[in-house]
Parts: sequence; structure tokens; C-alpha cells
Amino acid sequence: MIPAAHVSQCLIPEVSLPEPDALNWVAQSPLMCALTARAEQVAPRKATILIQGETGCGKEMLARHIWASSRRAHRPFIPVDCSTLNDHLIESELFGHVRGAFTGATQDTLGLIRSGNGGTVFLDEIGELPLPQQAKLLRVLQERTVLPVGSTKRFPVDVRFMAATNRPLIEMVHQGTFRADLYYRLNVINLRVPALRQRPLDIVPLARHFIDQQAALYDEPPCILSASAAEALRAWHWPGNVRELSNIIEQMHILCSGRAIELDDLPPHFHSGPPVSTSDGLRLEDVERRTIIEALHRTNYCKAAAGRLLNLNIQRLNRRIVRLNIPMH
Repeated sequence: MIPAAHVSQCLIPEVSLPEPDALNWVAQSPLMCALTARAEQVAPRKATILIQGETGCGKEMLARHIWASSRRAHRPFIPVDCSTLNDHLIESELFGHVRGAFTGATQDTLGLIRSGNGGTVFLDEIGELPLPQQAKLLRVLQERTVLPVGSTKRFPVDVRFMAATNRPLIEMVHQGTFRADLYYRLNVINLRVPALRQRPLDIVPLARHFIDQQAALYDEPPCILSASAAEALRAWHWPGNVRELSNIIEQMHILCSGRAIELDDLPPHFHSGPPVSTSDGLRLEDVERRTIIEALHRTNYCKAAAGRLLNLNIQRLNRRIVRLNIPMH
């Protein structure tokens, strides 16, 4: 039985429309300039896009940039976190349901995909979608129709799909945990967002961008980033990528004593000498494992605190700890 309280959460999906401040796209490094050019080349098209990259590197930010540069920018952007969809509700949340489809279904719902009609649906963490729902999503992509739970009528949808993952989908295909036909249907255009350590020229511009965001949030003048603090930021290896940088700037904006962020204002690990370099040749899962272990170590293995550092909820963090066989000690 599905509680009615859960059903009500599906009635009004999260819908975004362009907000200039939220869609600023910082790209000064050659890697990011090339990625931006490719993204803007494909933005006007209808092709499905698969965005890959490490946790926190800015995959959703890229998806929003593509949407804001497309002909669908005046229509909704619907982000769907596939890793947090309740197993019992996943089909209802994605495809909608009709009244009486199950206990607590007191009215028809559109579901997230139909709510994005005319716009863009962004399927984040697509590698976490269970196999049965992968098959149903594949049919939506193939036929451009949606079958609500409990209905016999399919409804046409005009949606541009983008999906993102930090997992190696092609390996999952070989392991039988991700459908090959869905992978190739999603992978029409493949964009890979580089890790922040691979684009050091973007670190300080991004930091200043986040400083400006914090200043706007509190309606106060932006802090100045000192030369020594900027150099320390450039030297760090950023296991948590752009998300980690954003969190640190927010922390510094609140805690710095003056109007300038100085080297001494940065967290202690920025003063502990050169960081251990991370090989760009590492497999994505190895990098993800190191990132989570480092976050757990920094927070005394408090999952709630580590989740906040990584911007992951407890459910997603626990799932990754189990999948990556991370010891909790």
C-alpha cells in the first residue's frame, strides 16, 4: 500500500524557468571553452544528450546551460534525481497515474515527464534507475508517449531528454545492470564534464562567481579574494569538484573576519602542504571512492556531515558506500 501522503508529493513537480543569475556559466580553461562550444552547438537540436563526469563537477549546471541556450528555454526544465525515487512510487512519479490506480491515488497526476511537455527533462543519476523502469523509460524515448500507472491510454509527449551519471554505463551494460538499448538511445550526444583539477584556470573565476552569489544572497558587497587565498585554491586538488568549491566559498563568506578572504580564513587542510595528486587515468569509480573516503575522514566518519560536504543525502551516500565497499572506521 502506498500512503496518500507520498502520492501528494507527485502532484506538483519541480519546474524551473530561466533565471539569469542561476544560469551563469564560468568557462575560461581550454577544456571548458571547448565543452561550451559543443554544448551550444547541440542546444538548438532535439537530440538526447548524455552528460558524464565525476560527482560535483557541474553536470546539472551544463544541462541547465544547454536548456537556457535552446529553443525550449521558455518551457519547463524538470530535474529528476533517479537515485532518490521511491521504489514503490517511481513509475507514478515519472509517468503519472490515474485515480484509483492504487490505494491513496485520489486524483489523476501528470507525472514528471508529462509535466515537462514542450520543455526539457533532466534525468540525473540515470545509472541508479532499476532495470524494470529502464525498460519503460526506453519505450518513452522510442515512442514519445507515456502510459500512466493504472491507465490503458498512452499520451504523446514533446520532451527533450538529457541524462547524467558519474557511473561507467558501458561497464554496467557489460555487467547486465544497465540496458544496452537504453544506453545507446540516451548516448546520441555524449558530453563529458572535466574534473575541476583538470581545469585550474576555472578555479579562481568560479570562486569569484560564488562570492558574488553569496553577496547577492545576503544583499551585501562581495568579499575580496586575496592573492594568497587564490593561490591556495588553485593548488588544491578538489576531490569534491565544483560543489566542494561552492561549499567552501559559502563557509568563508560567513566566517571570514573582514571583507577579504585571506589564506588563514581557508579550512585547515589548505595549510597542510601540497595535496597528493590524483591521476587523471584513474577509473571514475576509484576517484569517487577516494572523494567519499576523504569526506568521511574530514568529518570523523559522520555520514550526515560528509553528505553535506558532498551535497549528497544520506540515502545516496549510503548506497555509494555499499557499492564502493568503503570501510566505516
